[in-house]
Amino acid sequence: MPKIVDHAERRVQIAHVACEVVATHGFDKATIARIAAAAGYTTGMIAHYYDSKQEIILAALRLMLLRIEQRLASRRASNGDLLSVLSEALAVDAQRFTECAFWMAFWGQVPADKKLKRLNTWVHGEYLRLFARCFAERWPHWRGWRRSVRDQVLRSVVTFINGLTASAVTSPADWPAAVQIEQLRLQLELLQRWAGTGRSRKGR
Repeated sequence: MPKIVDHAERRVQIAHVACEVVATHGFDKATIARIAAAAGYTTGMIAHYYDSKQEIILAALRLMLLRIEQRLASRRASNGDLLSVLSEALAVDAQRFTECAFWMAFWGQVPADKKLKRLNTWVHGEYLRLFARCFAERWPHWRGWRRSVRDQVLRSVVTFINGLTASAVTSPADWPAAVQIEQLRLQLELLQRWAGTGRSRKGR
């Protein structure tokens, strides 16, 4: 009997390989030919599933977001505190290091490409949505803060995590997992303290 091919799984596999190739070689050098070779396919096989490199990159972005969402959901289900939940987005192991390196390579292309700018806006919105859910579930006082304060805290955390992961990717020896997590803990502590003061709500 001929082997039954799971086409959906193959699309996911190609997107996963594309993430690794981009993380290793950079965006420009992550050609369809290189992605095909890394996946063990021909370029014709890749073309059967994706029309362009940009479509592959979009699939890889969606895959990364899905993985982050699944990890956050898993950690929330295990009753982890906010720090342990948000730590799932850091470059604390090999898989997440690759994902963060992929994001960095992608961000490097955004300023010069209008389509990627729109895509990045969508990605940023998804990040805010995921993290807002974590805050609402893990910080009891979150809902008691004004909307403007919650927005400030949320954006600050996302910006901080982006910068922290970028540092971990570019200087991994300086940013082991324990250091990343401790820095995130300090950031959350400072933001919680700021949001609980009257100063955070002046003029709002």
